[in-house]
Amino acid sequence: MIDLAKARILVTGADGFIGSHLVEALVAAGSNVRAFVQYNSFGHWGWLDQAPESVRSAIEVVAGDVRDPTCVLDAMRGCNVVLHLAALIAIPYSYRAPGSYVDTNVTGTLNVLEAARALGVERVVHTSTSEVYGTARYVPIDEEHPLQAQSPYAASKIGADQLALSYQRSFDVPVAVIRPFNTYGPRQSARAVIPTIITQIAAGATVIRLGALHPTRDFSFVADTASGFMAVARADAAIGQVTNIGSGFEITVGDTARLIAELMDREVRIEHEDARLRPAASEVERLFADIRRAGETLGWTPAYGGAEGFRRGLQHTIAWFSDPANLMRYRQGYQV
Repeated sequence: MIDLAKARILVTGADGFIGSHLVEALVAAGSNVRAFVQYNSFGHWGWLDQAPESVRSAIEVVAGDVRDPTCVLDAMRGCNVVLHLAALIAIPYSYRAPGSYVDTNVTGTLNVLEAARALGVERVVHTSTSEVYGTARYVPIDEEHPLQAQSPYAASKIGADQLALSYQRSFDVPVAVIRPFNTYGPRQSARAVIPTIITQIAAGATVIRLGALHPTRDFSFVADTASGFMAVARADAAIGQVTNIGSGFEITVGDTARLIAELMDREVRIEHEDARLRPAASEVERLFADIRRAGETLGWTPAYGGAEGFRRGLQHTIAWFSDPANLMRYRQGYQV
């Protein structure tokens, strides 16, 4: 068992949606955090730029690129725990630039694993995604469900997941794989369905344009995803295992849109828009997490689980996106 309050933790992808929330949670837990952010000429730290001063002053920020092995190795020196979140995640863009997904998600993960192996770190938590399951063959989806890549993004993550697990089996690198289902919450990209709905309504739209309305998703509030990362990082039992993190509740995209409109007290009409559709065979029709392993091996349960928890999580998310200062950060109609 790792005491995170005494750990020196490298978080790759710390500038992103989930990564920034995880950094905040780790700082609150007393961890010593090194945040690895993607280098850019503006000197921006992504969403960490918006973190409270108490968080920004408590972390060490290192800018680089996960695709560069030397950069990753240097960033990892002196750390005993690595939480690897850096990835390209936008599914629509993976149809246009699949090579970029292999470079970042597979080769980037290889660089993290090689550095961890060389430095002898105590724990590597690798981030997977529920997209690797594809359309559910049975529900709820447990960790033994077959893997089915229905997009280049999903294929790159399956490759990265298997590479990570192979390093545990081949070289005894202490790797644990966390597999979050559809995380949502403040600061999420507007390409994702929940921010797409909220930002359209918050901007005054009475007609909401979405892609497929019938697929179901298991939406996990970002605070639960962050706590799941921390639970996986702590537990020795997670090594060599895949652990699902979700809410244990499924809902269609259409019903999600109607619930958000209800919570925002707005009357809207939902229209189908072909431009937002995935290729027919690429659409994941159903995702619904079995989270028993997380409960049994980690003692983790979602604070925002079930239908009631989903409503609470949506209320937090709506409140954040409805703040004009936050809403103005998003380009209306942006899909990728």
